[in-house]
Formats: sequence, C-alpha cells, structure tokens
Amino acid sequence: MQELDSVVIRFSGDSGDGMQLTGTQFSNTSALMGNDIATFPDFPAEIRAPAGTVAGVSGFQVHIGASEINTPGDEPAVLVAMNPAALKANVHTVKKGGTIILNMDAFTDSNIVKAGYVSDPFTEEKLEDYLVIKANITKQTTEALKDVDLDNKSKARCKNFYALGMTYFMFNRELGPTETWIKEKFGKKPVLVDANTIALKAGRNFAETLEAIPNTFVVPKAKIEKGTYRTINGNTGTAWGFIQAAEVAGLDLFLGSYPITPATDILHELSKHKNFGVKTFQAEDEIAGICTAIGASFAGSLALTTSSGPGIALKAEAMGLAMIYELPIVIVNVQRGGPSTGLPTKTEQSDLLQCMYGRNGESPMIVVAASRPSDCFEMAFEASRLALEHMSPVVLLTDGYIANGAEPWKIPDLSKVLNQINVKKPTGDSEQWLPYHRDENQVRTWAIPGMAGFEHRLGGLEKAVETGNVSYDPNNHETMCHIREEKVANAAKNIPAQTLEGEDSGDLLVVSWGGTYGATHMAVKQLQEEGHKISLMHLKYINPMPSNTEQLLRSFKKVVVAELNLGQLRQILNGKFNLNASGYNKLQGLPFKISELVEAFKNELG
Repeated sequence: MQELDSVVIRFSGDSGDGMQLTGTQFSNTSALMGNDIATFPDFPAEIRAPAGTVAGVSGFQVHIGASEINTPGDEPAVLVAMNPAALKANVHTVKKGGTIILNMDAFTDSNIVKAGYVSDPFTEEKLEDYLVIKANITKQTTEALKDVDLDNKSKARCKNFYALGMTYFMFNRELGPTETWIKEKFGKKPVLVDANTIALKAGRNFAETLEAIPNTFVVPKAKIEKGTYRTINGNTGTAWGFIQAAEVAGLDLFLGSYPITPATDILHELSKHKNFGVKTFQAEDEIAGICTAIGASFAGSLALTTSSGPGIALKAEAMGLAMIYELPIVIVNVQRGGPSTGLPTKTEQSDLLQCMYGRNGESPMIVVAASRPSDCFEMAFEASRLALEHMSPVVLLTDGYIANGAEPWKIPDLSKVLNQINVKKPTGDSEQWLPYHRDENQVRTWAIPGMAGFEHRLGGLEKAVETGNVSYDPNNHETMCHIREEKVANAAKNIPAQTLEGEDSGDLLVVSWGGTYGATHMAVKQLQEEGHKISLMHLKYINPMPSNTEQLLRSFKKVVVAELNLGQLRQILNGKFNLNASGYNKLQGLPFKISELVEAFKNELG
C-alpha cells in the first residue's frame, strides 16, 4: 500500500454509462473519509449524441487529497474508460505512467470505428506508456448478477458500480457510504438495491484478485478547519445564498426563470424550498422570466432571474427596464461557451463585457462574481444585499465549471455571518415623500403596492428628478444618467477592500476573477514558495471595484490578467486605470491547469 498526498481520477463513458453518478459517489465517499476534494463534471453538448462517438462522451474528474485541494487537477493518474470513444477523448490528458482501466466488452469493431480509430486503438494511442488494465466489465457484471431477477440489459446498466468497486479497491475507499446511498435511492425497488450492491462488491473483489494492479493507495485525511461540512456544488450554493438573503431581509423569494444549461439546477433547487416562502415560476421564455421578476420586485419580493449567455442577450432590454425603474433584482449568469449556442456544457468567462455594457443607453449595473462552488453561497447573498441596499439590479456571474463542480463547504454560523441587510422602505409623512428622492448615496426608497399614501408612477420613459414623472427635458435626462451612474459607483462604499494573496508590492501581480480562482491561487502559491515576488488579486466585485484596486495594481512592476476569454477584464482594467496589463487567455471550454499558469507566469517574470 502506497500513501499519496493527492490523486486525480477521471471516469468516462457514454452518456448512459452513469459516469456522473460514479464520480459523484467516489467524491462523496472520499469527502466522508476526510479528504479535501474538487470535482469537474464534463457533459456532452448534444442531448442525444450518437452512442459510441466522441461527441457523446460524458466524464467526471475528481481530485482528492490530504492537503489543500482547489482544482480538479491537471492530469488524471487514473482513467476509467468504458468504451473506445472515452479512451480517445481522454487519453491525452492522462499522466504518463498512469493507470487506464478499460471495459474491453465495448471495444467492438463498430465502436472502434465510431470513435474515429483507423485500426487498433492500443497501437494508435501508444499505450505502452501507461499501466493498462483490460477488464470485461460488462460481462463480469452480468455474470455477478446471474441470480438476480433482472433482464440482461438492466444487469448491464450496473456496470458503472462494478467499475466504481474496482477504483474503491485501488484507493482503499469504504463501501458503506455508497451502499447506504443505493438503499436510499432504490429503496422502493429492492431488486435494484441488490443488483447495484452486488455489482459494487464484485468489482472490488475482482480488482483485489488482479495481479495487474501492483499497488493500492491510501490518501490520508486532510488537515482542515474543524466544523460541520457537506459537499456542495455552485448551483446549490447559489440557491441557498438567495434563501438566506430573503430570510435575513424578511422578504419572500421569487425566481422567474426559463431553463437553460448550465443554470437550470438553481431553478430545480429553489423549487424544493416552498417552506421558506420561495416561489418559483418556469416562464415560457427568457423575456417572460425576467419580466415576472421585475413585477415581483415591484410587489416587494427579493426577485431573481437565472440564465446563461444566450438568455442574458434576450433579457437585455428588460434588464435596462429594471435599471431605470431602480428596482432590486438579481440576474444570475452561469456562463458557458459561446457565442450563440456555442459550447452549452463547457465553461467560459466571455460574458463579462455583455453584463457590463450589453444594454442600450447608459445602463450601469452592479456586477459581482463568485470564485468557487462554496463561494457561490456568499456571493448570492452579497448580490442580494447590494441589490436591496442600493435599489439596483445586480448581475451575479458564475460559470459552468463552478456551477457543476463540487467541494467541501463548512456550514457557517448564520447568526454571526451573512446576517444583515438594510431594506430602504419609506417612512414618515407620505405627504412629503417623493418616489425618486435619494439619500447621500443616490439610493431611493422602495415603496410597494399597499403602502397607503406612497403610490407613484412607474415606467420605462425617462423620469424627472425626484418626482419620477415622465420628462423629455434634455438637461434632466443628462442629470438622471449621472445620478444612476453615481449610485452604482457609490456601492464601492458598501463592499470590502480588495486584498492580495502575497505582498502588497512586487515583480508581478496576477489578476483573476470568477471560477479561475483555484488554479491561479495554486499557481501563484507554487511560485511564491520558489521565492518569486508574485501576488494574486482575485476580484469578486467588478462593478464597482473596491476603492483600493488602482493603488494595488500600481504597486507592481507588471500585471497579468488570467481569464477564460480573449481579455475582457484586462480591457476593462487597461481602460479604467490606463494600465499596460498583459493577459493569459484560454478558450477551450476547459478550466485552467495549474501547470500552464505556472509556465505563463514564469515567462512574465522573465
């Protein structure tokens, strides 16, 4: 038995092979055994891609460790490939000398051709560089289940648990958590409980008898802060952050949304929580989704709409309407690969300029971004707080990587954190009240229907200062544009100062935002340990930025912005602060690797 500090494992197969379930069970079991984890589900873009083709490959990568884990890992040490297409799609990512487990029952002549191989996959891929374990996983699963009262097709579907059992033996994982899950999942069908449990144990027993596996491995418990933890993905964290914000603000929560990958699970999660006063509405289209949210906000709810890039494009006019109304709503953009339909199941950060400027007229909005799955909870709360306290639409940016990825989350003491939101309702003499009268931060009060004496006009036409009456006066229009811009800028007083990981000055400042945090954090940490004068600025508040942002940027000899686009934040920073920042950019539908960032930052350091 060999002890490892960390290991990366990737499960891959057809969409129907259950690889997402297999990876999730391996992750959850590892978390329950005390490891730190990070996961990367990788879905095919086509709903019904032809079986056996590379387009239909579904993967799940998990990184488990006894120390800090912030990314799903650069290179898998183990690949479980359930068919030739899974091998072709993933073999180039596997660490040299790593282990590849193959389901040889799927390596038929027709599947080999479908995967795009000319003749022999083993020769074409030069698999002599790896430890290859060839197993008849499908046949051995059906043989193990010969006494179970199921048809052969149903028995074969249990092959993912057989493969899971093999990896459980390799890495000394406990079977108990998965056996418990199987009972809970299939409790109403005892035959499925028996079948999947038998397959899991059979796979483990088979691996134990294999001489082809020279070593087993153990990853000790991680040294992490004491507390109560659970595994959470970004979409679930986002949904729960909004529930917490509504509870703190004393408001009902309303979501008006239209399903779109990869944001739909926020709608699914919130629909489960009617006991918290959550109302969810699946609209007929994206425009209806945001318009119902605007109506709910006018009626006094904490209102949300969720989407991804194509849906945000459709919501743009109504986002401008919410801005000129000056109503608090949160627009969630779970970014995916574009443009247009683009890469709907892959991650990207290319919607930043769209969310900053993608509306007609001068239409400023507060824009914030979550950095990792566990951070989605806090940033959903923050987006809600800023919307309510500044009477403004707020865009919350996440992305497909952190939305679907999971990690351990320490459940916070909500009596001490995320426990204050100041809602600005009108008080005093309604005779003296004006709907667009403002405080020192240019924030108006929120009068809702039913508040006697506080009735007012609402509409999309330009408003007169303070009264809100329709105004075509040129000077008034310019004044109102400046007021709305100043209101958003003043939100900088209500956000924390920007911090750095590392010294406040040096040779190189790396700037990142959104879901790139884990990779940039680890790359900068590695270079700091090597003695380089490098620091990391990870931005979560993008518009407005923290008031000390410029000062920090100017304290370094060079600035490089790392982002999964062609340089959108870099363009904003260079324009806003007249910097000469360079960029490291990637547009492959994949998150950054730590190794590629280390190389890029070393090049910047000279």
